[in-house]
Amino acid sequence: MSETRKIALFGGTFDPVHLGHIHLADLARNALSLDEVRFLPCRISPHKTDTTPAQASDRLEMLRLATASLPWAVVDDFELHREGPSYSYQSAGAMAARFPGAKLFWILGGDQWDALHQWKEPQRLAALVEFIVFARGNPPKPRAGCVFHALQGGHPASATAIREASARGTAALPWLHPAVAKCIAERGLYRGLR
Repeated sequence: MSETRKIALFGGTFDPVHLGHIHLADLARNALSLDEVRFLPCRISPHKTDTTPAQASDRLEMLRLATASLPWAVVDDFELHREGPSYSYQSAGAMAARFPGAKLFWILGGDQWDALHQWKEPQRLAALVEFIVFARGNPPKPRAGCVFHALQGGHPASATAIREASARGTAALPWLHPAVAKCIAERGLYRGLR
C-alpha cells in the first residue's frame, strides 16, 4: 500500500518571488517530509487590496524560473483564473478535490497565523489542511479547531525592498534567484513605482 501523498500549499502574491520564499518552502519540505510544495500565486490578495501587483504572467514566469531546478516545487496558476480576491479556503477545497486522499498543508508566517481569525472562513480552511507556521520569535499559540506545526525559520528577504531597489534602477537586486533578477531587468518590472 502506498503512503499518503503530502502536499503543502504556499499562497501569496510572490511580487516578486525571492529566496526567502524558496528557503521557507524547503524548510517545510524537509521538516514534514513533504512530497511537494505547490506555489499558488494569487490574482488579488484579500490582505493587499490597496496595491496592484505585477502582471500575473510576470509573477508566474518569475516563480517558474525560481523553482525550475527544484523537483519538489510546483507552480500552480489556479488562483489566477478566478474572479475577485483569492480566498485560501476556496483554493484548499479545490486542491482537496484535485488530489483526493492527499494530506494537505498550508504554509504561512506567524503574523498571518495570529490574524487567521480575520481570514474568510478560517474554520473551513482548517477542516482541509494542517498549518505549517513559521514563527520569528515566540512560538505560535494553539488555535481551536486547527492542527499546526510550528517551525522556526526566517529570511531577511523583502519583496517590498526588492521592488523599491528595482524602482531606483539598482542593478544588483538582493535576495533573488539570478534568473528572476534577469527577468525583472529585461521586463523592466517595478521601474514605474515610487
